[in-house]
This record gives sequence, structure tokens and C-alpha cells, in this order.
Amino acid sequence: MPSLAEFLADAQRGCMPVADGGVTVVPQPSPRDLGVLAFTAHSVVFADVEPEWVHERLPADDLSAPLSPPFLQDLAVRTRRHVGTIDLLVLAAPVSGPAPLPLREVTGDGHPRVERAWRHRDAVRVWAAEGGVVTVGRGVAGRWEVAVEVDPGHRGRGLGRLLAEAARRLCPGPVWAQIAPGNAASVRAFLAAGYVPLGAEALLTDQEVT
Repeated sequence: MPSLAEFLADAQRGCMPVADGGVTVVPQPSPRDLGVLAFTAHSVVFADVEPEWVHERLPADDLSAPLSPPFLQDLAVRTRRHVGTIDLLVLAAPVSGPAPLPLREVTGDGHPRVERAWRHRDAVRVWAAEGGVVTVGRGVAGRWEVAVEVDPGHRGRGLGRLLAEAARRLCPGPVWAQIAPGNAASVRAFLAAGYVPLGAEALLTDQEVT
């Protein structure tokens, strides 16, 4: 049985799971990381639950069932977690060279972006640009993850794309991003920065969703 890290490593190499309509259940990669990752016609449930319990709740002919509200709520109750948002999952390869805009690294545990990022990632680093910030760190199963934030007064000028591009130079390996599908501006920014959609993901946390 492959681990979630192996699924992610294969995806980074362009080797996606077989689109057979199946669902694979793997152990949680850490006490923090629990959820469902859906590739094309194959889903991965990473939770410390019995595979039989999962398959009993998923109709075999419904490819969307693993990310459906009924199953996610059942999983939340079973694991005593809270369901987060269902995000688009995108991936980009690292590139060399300087960042496409001036950046200043933010240090100090008191910064709100640093504190927020540490709840979901390890090895967190944050850089600020005029009008925005980019955060990178080790997230689900140790993968490199990026998040960008653009101040309201600087939106619509391409800053989100530049920050997403910068992350490809700040991370030593392939970098993933989770994007709310309804945030069309963010989706466009990451696609323009060279990120490729690979699937969707829902994480379950032990914190109240706000």
C-alpha cells in the first residue's frame, strides 16, 4: 500500500494514479494531516480509519462521493475533526534565478502571517513585498506549499502572479498550492505563474473552521 507521500511524489513526476474510479485509504502522514485528495477518477483518503469503513460509505459509481459533504461530515465525526474548505490543488516545478520582485523576509514569531502558517506547516518562511506577502513551508506529508496574500489596494495589478512565481524560486523542490475554487483571481494568478491543476483536496482540522 503506497503512502500519501508516495502518491504526491509520483504526481510531482507526472505519474498520476490510474483513473479507475477507485478510492485508496492510506494512514495519516502525521497527527496534523488528515483529509481527502481527489485526482482524476481516483481519490486518496488519508486518515487513520479502516478501509472497510470508508468503502461502506462511498457508492462505487459516484466519483465525486469522497469529496461530498455527506462523506466528509461522516469522516469528521469519526475522527473528531472539523471539515475545512474543498480546495483546488495546483503544482509547479522549482525554477532558478532571482525573484521577479523585491522581497524582504519577515522574521519574528509575533507576525500574524507567521503564526497562522505555523498552525498548518513546518519550516515556515514569509517574505513581504510592497502590497503583499508570500509564505512557504512544509505542509501535508512534507510537501512544499505556498500561500500568497495581496492587500486590497494592490489587487488587479499582477502582484499575486509575481508572488506565486517567486515561490517557485524560494522553494528547493516542487511547490503545491491550495486555492479556493471561488477565488477566480487567485486561480488565474497561479495558472499564469505556471502552476498546473492536479486535483482537489479537503483537509480536516482539530480547530474550529471560521
